[in-house]
Amino acid sequence: MLENIQMTKGKGISCLICAFNEAPRIAAVLSIVTTHPMLSEIIVIDDGSTDGTAAVVSGFPTVRLIVSPVNSGKSRAMALGIAVARYDLLMLLDADLVGLESKDVAALARPVLFGEAEVCLSLRQNSLFIFRLIGLDFVSGERVVPRALLNEALREINFLPRFGIEMFMNHLIIARGLPITVTHWPYVSQTRKIEKLGFWRGLIAEWRMIKDLLKLSYPFGLVSQSWHLLRLRVKHVGQATFMTRMMKRTKTSNGT
Repeated sequence: MLENIQMTKGKGISCLICAFNEAPRIAAVLSIVTTHPMLSEIIVIDDGSTDGTAAVVSGFPTVRLIVSPVNSGKSRAMALGIAVARYDLLMLLDADLVGLESKDVAALARPVLFGEAEVCLSLRQNSLFIFRLIGLDFVSGERVVPRALLNEALREINFLPRFGIEMFMNHLIIARGLPITVTHWPYVSQTRKIEKLGFWRGLIAEWRMIKDLLKLSYPFGLVSQSWHLLRLRVKHVGQATFMTRMMKRTKTSNGT
């Protein structure tokens, strides 16, 4: 049935995963996506890893591996993957997801394959509380977007800050007025840099990411971008807001 959906819509999905020193984590993600019938190809871009990430990926023979000799940042790594992707839709996933299951991948792909929206973003278990409260994580690294949206902007992507790709995508989505959906992943989380690198090194790495966001937009601009994305959001089958789920949990705990 899932294959028939792709054939009916005339769309395949290229799954792009950028990875830097993710040898301990990436196999868990690849074990899910490499067997998923909704995904037409899997491409991993190893962004200059030094920990054997490429060797782990090589253990999955159906994955197309691109190895960058130096670490250039997520934006440029993503551009390498976009340039070689063969299908109409891109599913972008982080390599350090924990708890990812086949149903989560399907939930992310389904709204776009069914034509309910042009873009779908994930809302993870450990997204910031404010993102879960409003029902939108505007910097989510897990999303499905039209390949043409990014393919036309490859030159600009190559010159973005190291971690500016999600903000840039949001700008393109807003400029074109593309309807988006948000899929809640209640049991999926992303490994924080503090967990990977230790407290101080992780804190510095997180701050560098924030600086990259601020290079593309001032704080008011970040709020404005979230507001515009919320206005483009459309409801889809199975969607539930964070507040709705909290109310249901409260009623259950009260025995009502």
